[in-house]
Amino acid sequence: MKVKHLKRLGLSTVLTAGLSVGMLATAPRLLADDHGDCERRVEHAEARLDQAIQKHGERSHEAEERRRDLNAERDRCWQKYHGWWNAHDKRWHTDRDWEQDHDRDQH
Repeated sequence: MKVKHLKRLGLSTVLTAGLSVGMLATAPRLLADDHGDCERRVEHAEARLDQAIQKHGERSHEAEERRRDLNAERDRCWQKYHGWWNAHDKRWHTDRDWEQDHDRDQH
């Protein structure tokens, strides 16, 4: 009876260890995928803002709406990762300072 119990305990330990390693191996990829989704959403919002500026002007109603959309996407990233993606610089920022994103004001 003890041998059967030890085999079961050994099998359980091996399975638990295997699952743990599998979870640790996939966690960084899942995080990167989540960050990638955030990056894509911000890049799309920035592209829509650029289009609105080119078509309607920098201070147009359409451009202001697209700025609000962009800020909303950046805020979603901030809420989730405490960072925001700047598509023009291709980097993450760790300060919640996108309102001072001066690159956007120069287009």
